[in-house]
Amino acid sequence: MKQLGSVVVWIATLFYIIFYPMFISIYVFLPLMIGFMGYFFIYGVEKAQTSYIVLSLVYLINLEVNLSLPLFLTILTVIFFYIFIYPILNILKECKTCVALFSVLFIDLLYFIMLVGYDFIFDASSIVVDQLILYTLVVDMLMVFLL
Repeated sequence: MKQLGSVVVWIATLFYIIFYPMFISIYVFLPLMIGFMGYFFIYGVEKAQTSYIVLSLVYLINLEVNLSLPLFLTILTVIFFYIFIYPILNILKECKTCVALFSVLFIDLLYFIMLVGYDFIFDASSIVVDQLILYTLVVDMLMVFLL
């Protein structure tokens, strides 16, 4: 019976990874979850869990394709964060939740900074910065408690 529950969780996760970015493109008030999935990627790298890494990469690429965002910018942002900022956050090893919250916060902020930079360099308009960005940030930080 325990195996059945595990299979159901993985199937639900797979449906979330595949279909949630499609719903975001229809319902714009849904949060993007970039920071959470970026931290999910880092968590997979830290624990050497290939499935976490693959699921987060599929979600991030699917999100970029569905929302017509710059391709691989989220992945580049997460890798940049992991190389340059995450080692500094490891000072807080005692508080795992603090590391996760700061990671999500910095990944989101770094992504939005890189997206604004991308828009400025290429004279594009990828995303409108308004209250929905703040809402996305808050929901991302709340999702940390589920991991």
